[in-house]
Amino acid sequence: MPDSTKPRKPAVILLSGGLDSATTAAVARAEGFDIHALSVDYGQRHRFELESARNVANSLGAVEHRIVKIDLAAFGGSALTADIDVPKDRPADEMSAGIPVTYVPARNTVMLSIALGYAEVIGAADIFIGVNAVDYSGYPDCRPEFIAAFEQVANLATKAGVEGTLKFHIHTPLIQLTKAEIIRRGVQLGVDYALTHTCYAPDDCGVSCGRCDACQLRIKGFAEAGLADPIAYADV
Repeated sequence: MPDSTKPRKPAVILLSGGLDSATTAAVARAEGFDIHALSVDYGQRHRFELESARNVANSLGAVEHRIVKIDLAAFGGSALTADIDVPKDRPADEMSAGIPVTYVPARNTVMLSIALGYAEVIGAADIFIGVNAVDYSGYPDCRPEFIAAFEQVANLATKAGVEGTLKFHIHTPLIQLTKAEIIRRGVQLGVDYALTHTCYAPDDCGVSCGRCDACQLRIKGFAEAGLADPIAYADV
């Protein structure tokens, strides 16, 4: 538990509006950080997550919540940013094999770079990101070695890092947890998962499909945690 007599330090939290990022923000708050939430509108087809991010930030008492707009859809190359079908009903062994078509080229590198700029401006040495390498390890930019490499870049490529006024640290509190463990941790910290959005292919009203990889992993996580998922699904 953080020492309540110490002033709270600022931290930038990459907040997508999903289950993992919401839990990550709650962990940062529990560790004594003030939440400066950052969401990125990058042209994703599941843009309902941005409203979820706003609601999560409010529920966790974020000092501020910024949404930065960039256009990764200009390049495409992903089922999340181009006219490519989102895979559905894939078995677990297929989901864990190879890099999926929902990988967005360089997304976490871009997002961490934006978070780094934001952190340097507000004097925050700490950046939190909800990457996970256990339940779904197909994304190359969710691996521990990538995070370690980016942290080194952060301290080499910034004025604050070179002058020694800040030593940047990239926090990945969920990276070695299963989805069920993440959910249990979030419940302990008071995360309202009804506010979160996970689906890669929601309908026009934002209702989750229940069949894409992200939905399947979420459903499985809640089942293994022995808890009811508070959101609705179109096909479950």
